Amino acid sequence: MLRSRFATALGGPISSAARMEAQSQGEKMALRGPKIRVVIAKPGLDGHDRGAKIVARALRDAGMEVIYTGLHQTPEQIVETVIQEDADAVGLSIHSGAHMTLFPRVVALLNERGASDVLVFGGGIIPKEDIVILKEAGIAEVFTPGTPTADIIDWLTTTVGSAA
Repeated sequence: MLRSRFATALGGPISSAARMEAQSQGEKMALRGPKIRVVIAKPGLDGHDRGAKIVARALRDAGMEVIYTGLHQTPEQIVETVIQEDADAVGLSIHSGAHMTLFPRVVALLNERGASDVLVFGGGIIPKEDIVILKEAGIAEVFTPGTPTADIIDWLTTTVGSAA
């Protein structure tokens, strides 16, 4: 019963193929060494968290340690969590349109706190023209709706692995 409540909390069941791909990625990561620690956060007033929960679950199933902060987090709260959890990366998810303010603020606060080595990536409803600007502001990658979770896992594994 606990497992079913957890699955529901993380956005419901995922397909068998997606689960097998994530488990395959997890097995590869186990051979690689220490687990990647990722904070998944929902900055601002956005209340749509299904995508963030799906990504969190996929990363967890792929063998990463995932800390989901929940809804309505301030950039300060997110950065504090990243530092307390000694995370390798933070994924920000937003649908409210405040990405141009909130994403760069997280990057700036990480830099101020001496955590510029933390990889920041984002996702959600983000116009293509804003993605270029966000990358210039220090967001390493932006994943829009429809991106396969396997692509996010591969990118994160490769990017964090090359930074280590």
